[in-house]
Amino acid sequence: MALELGPRTARFPCPLCGQGLDVRQTKKKKPYVICDSCGVQLFVRSKAGMRSFEHLVSEAEQRNIWKRLDDLQARYRRECPECEKDFWIVPDLIKTSWVDGTFEGYRCPERGCSGVVSWNKEEK
Repeated sequence: MALELGPRTARFPCPLCGQGLDVRQTKKKKPYVICDSCGVQLFVRSKAGMRSFEHLVSEAEQRNIWKRLDDLQARYRRECPECEKDFWIVPDLIKTSWVDGTFEGYRCPERGCSGVVSWNKEEK
């Protein structure tokens, strides 16, 4: 049942940021992941949980989930030009012109930051 953690390490997405994390094993051979950027730690303890986790990890590999996540991040994740924090663009963050209602970009969700990111990454 154990995940193969050889030369090619199994990966699992962080539940907060989506970053691919290396699946590690405890001394008792139970899987876990740690996201250094978010601070999330996920430990799988029960046999049923380990079977489900193993299935999710193998499905991610078979369905090329890592390429799909990279594509999503490239398309929908932006960096604020003011505070330089990364965030996912969502409809609630849309910024429009109060004059004519045209789309200006996406507001930074950080409290106190007034940064606006355009839809195109090339635009500054």
